[in-house]
Amino acid sequence: MDGLTGTNRARPGLDQALAAVRSGDTLVVPKLDRLARSVPDARDIGDSLAARGVRLSLGGSVYDPTDPMGKMFFNILATFAEFEVDLLRMRTREGMAIARAKGKLKGKKPKLTPRQQAELRRMHASGDYTISDLAEVFSVSRPTVYRVLGKAGSDA
Repeated sequence: MDGLTGTNRARPGLDQALAAVRSGDTLVVPKLDRLARSVPDARDIGDSLAARGVRLSLGGSVYDPTDPMGKMFFNILATFAEFEVDLLRMRTREGMAIARAKGKLKGKKPKLTPRQQAELRRMHASGDYTISDLAEVFSVSRPTVYRVLGKAGSDA
C-alpha cells in the first residue's frame, strides 16, 4: 500500500525538491502534511534542511529551528499532521470493513473462470503441457498458472 501515497518517505517530488534547495534558499510548503506524514519524518527533514542552511516556510510562516518557540510550533504541526494521517487510515479501514461485511468489497476478479481453472488443472495433470504452454493457451502469466495450480492443491 506504499506506492506513491506519501506514507513512505521515498516520494519522487519530495526527493527532487529536497535535492534542489541550496544554502540560503527557502523551501515553501503550504501545509506540513505535504512534507511529512510522521513526527520523526518531519523532524528529520526539518533538521536536514536546517543543517544545510535551508529555511522552511510552512503556510506562510518561516520555521526557525534555532528558536525554541519555532521548534515547538513545528513539532505541534507535525503531531497534528501525523494525527490526520492516522485518522484517515483508520476511517479507510473502517469503511473497507463495512463494505466487506456488506459484500461490496470482494477483491480483484480472478483472471480465469472456475471452468477455465478446472481445464487448466486437467491439462496440467495430463503431463502434455508445460507451465509456459498453459500460460500461452490461457493468455495469462506463469505466476497466474502457478497460483491456479497451487490453489487446487490447497482446495483438495
